[in-house]
Amino acid sequence: MALNTINFAAGTIGGNPLLTPAPIQATLSTNYVGSYDFLSHELPDLYEKEFERFGNRSVSSFLRMVGAEMPSTSDMIKWSEQGRLHIFGTASKTATNQITLDSNQSFYTPTTGTTATTRYPSVRVGQTLILKDTAGVTIKVIVTVVSSDFTVLTVQAYSAANISALSATAGAISLFVYGSEFKKGTAGMSGSVEAESQILDTTPIIIKDKYEVNGSDMAQIGWIEVTTENGATGYLWYLKSEHETRLRFEDYLETSMIEGEPAVSGSAALTAGYKGTKGLFYEINNRGNVGTGSIADRVDLENIIKVLDKEGAIQENVLFVNRTLSFDIDKTLASLNVNGVTGAASYGLFDNDTDMALNLGFKGFNLGYDFYKADWKYLNDATTGGLVNTTNGVLVPAGTLTVYDQVLGKNAKRPFLHTRYRKSETEDRKYKSWIVGSAGGATNTDVDSMAVHFLSERALVVLGANNFMIFKP
Repeated sequence: MALNTINFAAGTIGGNPLLTPAPIQATLSTNYVGSYDFLSHELPDLYEKEFERFGNRSVSSFLRMVGAEMPSTSDMIKWSEQGRLHIFGTASKTATNQITLDSNQSFYTPTTGTTATTRYPSVRVGQTLILKDTAGVTIKVIVTVVSSDFTVLTVQAYSAANISALSATAGAISLFVYGSEFKKGTAGMSGSVEAESQILDTTPIIIKDKYEVNGSDMAQIGWIEVTTENGATGYLWYLKSEHETRLRFEDYLETSMIEGEPAVSGSAALTAGYKGTKGLFYEINNRGNVGTGSIADRVDLENIIKVLDKEGAIQENVLFVNRTLSFDIDKTLASLNVNGVTGAASYGLFDNDTDMALNLGFKGFNLGYDFYKADWKYLNDATTGGLVNTTNGVLVPAGTLTVYDQVLGKNAKRPFLHTRYRKSETEDRKYKSWIVGSAGGATNTDVDSMAVHFLSERALVVLGANNFMIFKP
């Protein structure tokens, strides 16, 4: 556009413009430009502040709330957990007054005189059992003979009937030892039962990330005002991307511990040299309790209580759930919390009057055990757990557990859920970050760039997984 097409609001004298720039940003009649095409395009309006259309994008917080972190010096983390105290299992009727114990049952424990690699049942002559089959037939018996391979028991019923009424289907008979009885002047109990324990282990994995920018781009400064997920506000330049890489890496530190899976024998990952790690979901699916479907009524809550009764019976538990399961629990509790006189909902410790906003959500409830409910962003986020939607939530016991630490060689109190990271006197791999390059202050290579590296080596330890529960759609 030619210069003579510029419009001057202040007027002209003899065709010459009256245009005087102001020394400050002031709207005066002498410095107003009504229409000005700089080269070929109008200058756009610029919003300096970045709009946060997704809110807080970080999904980390779960392990920070429920877990602890502690150092480890080994490639392998091992611990032992107590087995059941009482002897129980399943069996089938094979002949008159004979039952055969099913293999791989919890009552198969080492006894005196056996090797550690061979496991034998702990049921011995003189012990008294309760037998019950799937039809509900219950008989109390005493063991009179145990076969040489410790699998077949000859029993005598205390009632007039023998065990012929019991089912012969494998696994149909449930049994447990409730005591013993011996005749006068007889020898003592034969054999002894060793304490049952389970040796468990997990392996740490190395997690890495990197952000890189070349030196030329670092010389072109462009500022933008932002608010970050960690609460900081202000202006950032090229380090904004570095900051987001750091936030993403911190999320990976948690999601790797949640979703991690060990590479099994014969897998392509193991063949390629990757070992994997045992994450939270993997451990609960394999050693814990699994529930499917929704929580639609009190019966569903009672079924959870029954599972806890059979396991460790930890009094306080936390439910980390997605919105679907959270709404299910809220609706179930609401149906149990209706004022019988007025029919109005009454949530919480105090009745809602007409001037109060009705709170339709619950933070916790008690039904034999104390439960605290928290929404888990990871399971709701459309780019992480909410995308695949394979888990609705987990139940995590609160408190600590005493275990035998195989490395320390002694008993130690540990949180049910905690992270172990590699650390020695000279190397701390909990959270490492360093800069490589020849730009941005780095002077350790001849590459015209700045690279920010992140690294951590860690594993998740799930103690007493039988006290945990995972909820699936």
